Amino acid sequence: MTLVTIAQASAMTGVSAKMIRHYESIGLIKAPLRTENRYRHYSEAELHELGFIRRSRDLGFSFEDIRQLLSLWRDKGRSSAEVKAIALRHIEELDQKAAALGAMSRTLKHLAATCHGDDRPDCPILDALDHPKKADSFSDP
Repeated sequence: MTLVTIAQASAMTGVSAKMIRHYESIGLIKAPLRTENRYRHYSEAELHELGFIRRSRDLGFSFEDIRQLLSLWRDKGRSSAEVKAIALRHIEELDQKAAALGAMSRTLKHLAATCHGDDRPDCPILDALDHPKKADSFSDP
């Protein structure tokens, strides 16, 4: 069994050493083997878990979702329905965030289009930020 240091684990998985330590501190991964000098050393299985976590984070899953997904991944007798339910809930959250970002973009586009962008001091963008009801009037219901 080959063990690697945290720096090597970071390079191999694309997860920073700081995040690896954070994942350990919140219990997302178990504490790795430590040598006499207290250095962390990771096995291939632990590297695989770190890659799983990184890919899950890349898809925007929360730490709690990742905790559940890791648990289901480790349980070979799992039901795929549980995994799908987590994914579908996350898709709904992403769709809601995308809709909110779309509304913000439309509002800012409208405000930018109405701003002269010249030497005059009046600016509808600043007016909307100063009076939120003006900005809200451009958003979708």
